[in-house]
Amino acid sequence: MMLDRRMLLGGGAALLLPVNAWSRAAGTLDAAYINGAVWTGRGPAERTDAIGVIGSRVVAIGRAAVDARAGPRTRIIDLKGAFVTPGLTDSHTHFTLGSIALSQPILRDAKDPADFTRRIAEAAKALPAGQWLLGGSWDADRWGGTLPSHDWIDAVTPDTPVAVVRYDLHMLALNALALKLVGIDRDTPDIPGGVIMRDARGDPTGIVKDAAKDFVLSKIPQPTDAQIDAAVHRGIQLGLSKGVTQVHLPELNWTTHDSVRRLRARGETGVRFYSFTPLKDWERTAALVRHEGRGDDWVRWGACKVVFDGSLGSRTARFYEPYLDDPTTRGITVTRPEDLRAWLGAADKAGLQVAAHAIGDEANDIVLDAMAAAAAANGRRDRRFRIEHAQHLSKAAIPRFARQNVIASVQPYHAIDDGRWAINRIGPERLTRTYAFQDLVASGAHVCMGSDWPVAPLDPLTGLKAAVLRETLDGKNPGGWYPNERVSLAQALRGYTHEAAYAGFSDDRMGAIAPGFLADFVVFDRDLFAIDPETLTDATVLRTIVNGEQRFGA
Repeated sequence: MMLDRRMLLGGGAALLLPVNAWSRAAGTLDAAYINGAVWTGRGPAERTDAIGVIGSRVVAIGRAAVDARAGPRTRIIDLKGAFVTPGLTDSHTHFTLGSIALSQPILRDAKDPADFTRRIAEAAKALPAGQWLLGGSWDADRWGGTLPSHDWIDAVTPDTPVAVVRYDLHMLALNALALKLVGIDRDTPDIPGGVIMRDARGDPTGIVKDAAKDFVLSKIPQPTDAQIDAAVHRGIQLGLSKGVTQVHLPELNWTTHDSVRRLRARGETGVRFYSFTPLKDWERTAALVRHEGRGDDWVRWGACKVVFDGSLGSRTARFYEPYLDDPTTRGITVTRPEDLRAWLGAADKAGLQVAAHAIGDEANDIVLDAMAAAAAANGRRDRRFRIEHAQHLSKAAIPRFARQNVIASVQPYHAIDDGRWAINRIGPERLTRTYAFQDLVASGAHVCMGSDWPVAPLDPLTGLKAAVLRETLDGKNPGGWYPNERVSLAQALRGYTHEAAYAGFSDDRMGAIAPGFLADFVVFDRDLFAIDPETLTDATVLRTIVNGEQRFGA
């Protein structure tokens, strides 16, 4: 049964027993996890050795309390010293895209244009004539930054329309057939909020960015609901294998929202979902909340997301100063500032949580201003605005997150990825305020962490390692890229547990191992605090427990 969560954004705790009441609740344990090295998530060093569970809740922690509640029917799980954390939340995913990409060609590690062309050719041969070739996640910076052109692949894809995405999801590379099918030629006007790249003659090169990318995607036949749901199910299994117990879905369409609701109607989803719907559709979301509440702890909604600018890799993130490697541009605004202010203010007034994608320094300042204006106009409440990425900040912006109680939703893997080439885009001075994780944490801001999957792996261990070490993927920064912005492992884990729960209005029941909290936790084969951070990604998930039930593991 779907619970009515109308009070979730301002009084969700009223739906639950007080936390301390759970430790006194009657009943014999259904399961006792003993002999563990359990990091409770309550503080950097708070540990215990046992967890007692009844149904979906933790009711006891510590061996004495657990033994006192155990009975003949209690399942005893001996963890044999294994390390346990609260369930890990990925606070920023594009879950349907990532799930579908699991069965699409891999272009991310193509080493040069010839390799890119070869992989496209092989993938096209495997498809029926006329079927679109999608996915890819190519990375032009691996071969010096030259963007693909349709003439790289036209000869090997005469009957296959191609629209493969750059790994940041802000740029597509099309072949000539795809350009023809979607109706883009030299006479096509530029699309507001987007870029159609053209050669010296004015002909499209095949590269489209941001709103122009969205225009292309709207012309491509979409997978069926059954295909989407099957892909999302595969994504759920991947997430569980990595210790992910919840994901946030800051999407720009309703595809993933509709899919996870369909899956929820069939039963428990295995991984928990918090769905963000498009901010421009805030009235539709508000109506959904009025008529159906906010879902339950498997699938929740009541939040909206808007993309304000583009990305650094595509040179569409909005900065005050021009790009160093293209002085003709400072980036773009995908959404008009006046629309941002109007939609954000209206959605906030309707009681919805709002998240905004902002990457460039000017973009972040504009979004912070719009959030401040909405809060002033609509009055005091627990609104928990979020900025997704909060990537390149002005000096004045960093303290504003804490002052305005705006959550910085960051993706640590991007720092070690972009750090290979970001200096070419914006130079060393602006990079001192890039991926400012430690500065934000030290300022008192709430900082939650995620992957941006499929832009980065759906694997919190890669994010933890990136946040703690900041060693770029090219191996050229062994001491850390802007190492003053490294955070401790405890701070990073908090970003995937308590802070992620706070960012999703579920910190009264998720993000920690404590009586009354949902029984979501992960068992690792080694103590993450006791190992060299260089080996964090060598750790293995042994068990993933969600809602008191083991969803992954032997």
